[in-house]
Amino acid sequence: VQVGEVKNLYKTTKMFRQKGLPCNALTILDLHGYTRDEALAKLNESLVEWVDAAMKGSYPFVIPARIVCGCGSQILSETVKKWIREQAQVANFPKGI
Repeated sequence: VQVGEVKNLYKTTKMFRQKGLPCNALTILDLHGYTRDEALAKLNESLVEWVDAAMKGSYPFVIPARIVCGCGSQILSETVKKWIREQAQVANFPKGI
């Protein structure tokens, strides 16, 4: 996913160098072993940190983040998909990147 300034989420087609981060650095959130409620709490907690990092960076104030939720019964996968749709400051990564 991409996280950051809402007006730039869908305009960003390539990774930009963020202050203090190499251009290929990804923020990874591994939700393996979490319950649905624990995963939602962790996603919301991480969102604050990700948006803060994006806004402290440079234009377009968007950073990449990777959310890992495993396979299993797909409960976490569906929870993450729904969470992404509900968050204005989060967008799925553009196709082909």
